Amino acid sequence: MTGLDLAFATTGLITAAAAALAVTTRHVVHSALWLVVTLLGLAGCHLVLGAELVALVQVLVYVGAVVVLVIVALMLTRAPIGPRAEHTTGPAHRVLAACVGAGTGGLVAAVLLPTAARTPLRPGGSEELARQIFSTWVWPFELLSLLLLAALVGAFAVAGLTTSQEGTR
Repeated sequence: MTGLDLAFATTGLITAAAAALAVTTRHVVHSALWLVVTLLGLAGCHLVLGAELVALVQVLVYVGAVVVLVIVALMLTRAPIGPRAEHTTGPAHRVLAACVGAGTGGLVAAVLLPTAARTPLRPGGSEELARQIFSTWVWPFELLSLLLLAALVGAFAVAGLTTSQEGTR
């Protein structure tokens, strides 16, 4: 086992643990923060694999934009911070959900593992990816950024309208 293999395994284990905590915690804000750790761990996995551009885009787009948008939405909607009794389920539902998740994970692994074994890794994929992003996909990428900006401005406008209506009551 090489040093890169060990680094990838360590980063993958940290990412998997943070992902499990992100979906099992009962605090919504803590879940969003564990999502940050998960996405940063995925960026670390991309770095270990030599895909620096993908890691940078992962950090900029997902950690820098999507998670911030989720946290701002939580603050604007005034979501309850702590756990709530009406959002809990019984142990039978939890066991059923764990079985369904394990079955789905097993099915995905059974389909993808034979495919991954046959597909060789190509070094130098970052240059081709960058060429595609900044030539073929530059306009869809810019339109997506404008759509996200419009959604953010709309969320602030709705939040401002809601708080101004609450103040007049």
